Amino acid sequence: MTSFQKKIELLAPAGNFEKLETAIHYGADAVYLAGKDFSLRNFSGNFTIDEIFQAVSYAHKKNVKVYVACNIYPRTNEESAITKFLAKLGKINPDAVIIADPGILMQARKLIPNIPIHLSTQANTTSRQSALFWASQGVTRVNTARELTLEEIKTLAHNCPVEIETFVHGAMCISYSGRCLLSSYMARRDSNRGMCAHPCRWKYSVVEELRPGHYMPLAEDDRGSYIFNSRDLCMLEHIPEMINAGISSLKIEGRMKGLNYLASAVKTYRQAIDLYYMAPETYSVSEDWRQTLAGINQRGYCTGFYLNDPEARLPNYEKDKPENNPKFVGKIEKIIDGNHFLVGVRNKIQIKDTIDILTANGPNQSNRIAKMMTEKNEETAVAQPNSSVFIEIEFPSDCEPNDIIQKTNTEE
Repeated sequence: MTSFQKKIELLAPAGNFEKLETAIHYGADAVYLAGKDFSLRNFSGNFTIDEIFQAVSYAHKKNVKVYVACNIYPRTNEESAITKFLAKLGKINPDAVIIADPGILMQARKLIPNIPIHLSTQANTTSRQSALFWASQGVTRVNTARELTLEEIKTLAHNCPVEIETFVHGAMCISYSGRCLLSSYMARRDSNRGMCAHPCRWKYSVVEELRPGHYMPLAEDDRGSYIFNSRDLCMLEHIPEMINAGISSLKIEGRMKGLNYLASAVKTYRQAIDLYYMAPETYSVSEDWRQTLAGINQRGYCTGFYLNDPEARLPNYEKDKPENNPKFVGKIEKIIDGNHFLVGVRNKIQIKDTIDILTANGPNQSNRIAKMMTEKNEETAVAQPNSSVFIEIEFPSDCEPNDIIQKTNTEE
């Protein structure tokens, strides 16, 4: 690790305000979000202009940066709307705007010259000359193409006047840096305009012409063929190499993912990064980290293109998640004392359930529910989703508001 290099940034997705709070709670240095239009995740909830203002204000009070995505490939008739959107962002003053399209970049430089421009991975930056071109256009950070190896990224980081951002965890698109036409053809939903239907993850079988209705899976299992089904990226085992490559920011994918995914991923990578900087000579990956990431929905992990490993790019034909996967059941809303707190329930919980509390610091805390009371001060044995309940746990905990709760005995 070079002595002049700043500590690497952990960049987390924020699909709505609750996810923004969660990402910040678990240690993100920066979050990326989007307005209701002009980003590549139109179905993630997203933020109105007023909500973007509130998000930036909240994050800045926590010393966290906010990057706003405006990374679609627009049509000519959207020029005026994008101009108005950028002008409104200029008044909010986020820490950067994420852009892929040269036309939007040109508009941004004219309308909001004081706000840094980050180049989206959608721009397919694969070479030093390309990165230098974007730098000449005012780009201050480049999110490199997914197809690059770690050595190629290291070359860019050490030979370009821009910061380098790369993905460290999350879903991998099968198409060239995410620029896919499959959704447009099969579902009439343009993935390059934020409406991807994810047909690469659908279940496929073959039908012979003279045998209609007779579906034959392409893989020898009962789940059909996932010929496009790439594994998810997980670079937990290679944090030192990514830091020493000169990368400025490690990005977690997943604005459409749930709170459990977000909390688990941000917490794990926060701890891994901090531990490496604290003691690089003795750094090792904790088994707790591996188990936490294994417990969130995923399609089998791989290292993508980073290590130039052909095996990492093979489709995943295994089950989507491990057996006895921990279930996200709630979020702590208020602390009464070390044994009592108010929980917003997301999945059913009951007395004697074994739970894990994902605290922001330290390992997950295992405990057991001893008693539950409704907000009307009535004792109950079961709490249903979309309710709030006071929980008494058997052992004192140093948990905090916004801590996520998982249920580990998932049998009903």
